[in-house]
Amino acid sequence: MSLNLHDITVTLGRGDSRTTPLRALNADFPAGRLTALVGPSGSGKSTLLAVAGALLRPDTGQVLLDGADLASLTPSARARLRRERIGYVFQSGNLLTGLTAHEQLLAAASIAGRPVRTVRERARQLLADVGLEHRLRHRADTLSGGERQRIAIARALLLEPALLLVDEPTAAVDRPRAAALAALLADTTHRHGCITVVATHDPAVEKAADRVLDLASL
Repeated sequence: MSLNLHDITVTLGRGDSRTTPLRALNADFPAGRLTALVGPSGSGKSTLLAVAGALLRPDTGQVLLDGADLASLTPSARARLRRERIGYVFQSGNLLTGLTAHEQLLAAASIAGRPVRTVRERARQLLADVGLEHRLRHRADTLSGGERQRIAIARALLLEPALLLVDEPTAAVDRPRAAALAALLADTTHRHGCITVVATHDPAVEKAADRVLDLASL
C-alpha cells in the first residue's frame, strides 16, 4: 500500500477570496509510517488530507492510492473506498447526533458492512485506549470537544483502515492526553502497517511521527 501525490494543484474560493493552498505539490506517503504535516494556517494541510481521502478532486495532478488514480474512479467507487479503506478524523469530530460514544463506533461498523457483534468489544477497548471507558453511554452532544475528537479517533481506528487521515487530533486536549493520543496513532500505524497522515501544530505529534513534512517548504 502506498499513497503518491503527483503535481497536485488545488485552488479554492472565488474573486478576492481565491487561494491556492496546494501548488504543483509532489509527495509520497509509505505504509507503516506516520507522517506529520506541519506549516502555518493556510499552508494546505487540511486540503491535502481532503485530496488524499478522495473528498476533494484536485485541479491538476494525480492522487494514486496503491497505484489507482482516485480521480478516475466513479463517485460510487470513491464512496466505497472511503467507507472500506480510509479512516478520516475531522477537526470537528463529525459524530452522529444522539448516539452514545459506544454507538458511534458500532454505527460506523454497520455502515461499513461489518457485523456489529464482531466489533463490540474492540469498540469498548478502543474507547478505553483514548481514555473514555467511563463515557461509553454518554451521548456525543453532552461531551466536550476534546472527548468528541477522541471518539472520532477511536471510530477511525475500529475498522483498521489502510489509509488513516487525521486533522488536528490534539487541538482540544491537554498535554498528557495529546502525547498519549500521538503515541496511540504511531503504535497503530506500526502494528497494522497503514499509511497515516496527520495535520498538526502540536510538537507531541511531531515527536511521535516517523517523519515531518513542512508544507511551507514545498
